[in-house]
Amino acid sequence: MLIQTPGEGLYDELFDEGHRVRPHYRTLENWLVNSDESLIAEKRREANVLFQRLGITFNVYGQDQGSDRLIPFDLIPRVISASDWQKLQSGLRQRVNALNRFLHDIYHNFDIVKAGVINAEQVFANPQYQPGMQNLKLPRNLYSHIAGIDLIRHNDGDFYVLEDNLRCPSGVSYMLENRRMMMRLFPELFAEAPVAPVDHYPALLGETLRAASLKPDPTVVVLTPGRFNSAYFEHAFLARQMGVEIVEGADLFVRKNRVYMKTTVGPQQVDVIYRRIDDDFLDPLSGNPQSMLGVPGLYGAYRSGNVVLTNAMGTGVADDKSIYPYVPDMIRFYLSEEPILKNVPTWQCRKPKDLKYVLEHLPELVVKEAQGAGGYGMLIGPRATSKELRHFADLLKARPCNYIAQPTLSLSTCPTFVNEGIAPRHLDLRPFVLSGKKVQMVPGGLTRVALEEGSLVVNSSQGGGTKDTWVLEDDLC
Repeated sequence: MLIQTPGEGLYDELFDEGHRVRPHYRTLENWLVNSDESLIAEKRREANVLFQRLGITFNVYGQDQGSDRLIPFDLIPRVISASDWQKLQSGLRQRVNALNRFLHDIYHNFDIVKAGVINAEQVFANPQYQPGMQNLKLPRNLYSHIAGIDLIRHNDGDFYVLEDNLRCPSGVSYMLENRRMMMRLFPELFAEAPVAPVDHYPALLGETLRAASLKPDPTVVVLTPGRFNSAYFEHAFLARQMGVEIVEGADLFVRKNRVYMKTTVGPQQVDVIYRRIDDDFLDPLSGNPQSMLGVPGLYGAYRSGNVVLTNAMGTGVADDKSIYPYVPDMIRFYLSEEPILKNVPTWQCRKPKDLKYVLEHLPELVVKEAQGAGGYGMLIGPRATSKELRHFADLLKARPCNYIAQPTLSLSTCPTFVNEGIAPRHLDLRPFVLSGKKVQMVPGGLTRVALEEGSLVVNSSQGGGTKDTWVLEDDLC
């Protein structure tokens, strides 16, 4: 089967600059070259049928054709060498440690603000900052137990952190099901390549959640907004894999500042809630009074130390895109280390000098909402129309504090099975980092791929797909 070569000036995961196959891709490239295109197409159809049967769908809000659809799954995995993963793993541990230290600090001593590393307004006026979390002692001083860190590889070959997801990062169920699907469809490949396993993630997650409580054998539940939520499949999947209950707000109640779950044999106290609901909807008594998703009195039980929320309330400050530029400084401030992973250069539109630059170079930049997610509220300057550029210029002038801007990076490409055959498509990577008694993760993460030629938007909600992510246990493949 013919594999299209990438365009000039781009970093391709399979081919190097001389269009030679990179060493850690040789097994996969040999398999692709010797595979029949009709076989791959048939396997793709089989995968779609299996995903549909298993209910592995994604809810896309606002679409007229129905709420659920399959996330396109590409059968050609993304391969990461053992040496690359070793560096990524070290950098991810460092970054998540610093972010947890930052969160503890801004709710207790405020050292980083006092030192002038970051100004008070950006922290305390942030919409995600929770004043009620001040001076609240959390077990092991942990705020973000589950983090999803989005990475891209630029055309210089280095990995860069694109953003930090510390509130309710999603996508890990697709990482696990993608691997299961590949092992089912192509077992012979795994006999030839030393691919590191990922199927122990639910066990690590369960261990992390239990470690969030100081009780010896805590009761853990997964709190979901319900089956109409975009990530409901993942909520149910993880609860089932961990062997814990999945609950909605109506399944819980608070009595004497303790949280209980309704069961057929009577109330059972809950010690750890892995919540997949935003802060404002967790408790109608302290947040949004119209919320039907949360539990009345939950915030009081949390403040009393009788239940643990993972992730903690108020973590959203640290994944705000206007805070992102300061993460390298956090690493230096809290850990006295140089950052292992690079940040993408970022202009903060709240700063007059940065705003002036962004407005003058809008056609060259990517502009994002500081509180945005899912690829919404974003401008990709080089692909924008004149009308879109004028609209965003008006938004920036009206509310500069709501936006940041970054250069248009050349996300690396990877062979992807599309209608034209096997062609390079841009992708990113979201490893999932777990913080409990120690910081740990499974090798790899969720690879998201932009299926349209030239597109840089990989989000599933914007038409992107996913791939299995292979981390090799050695570099001799």
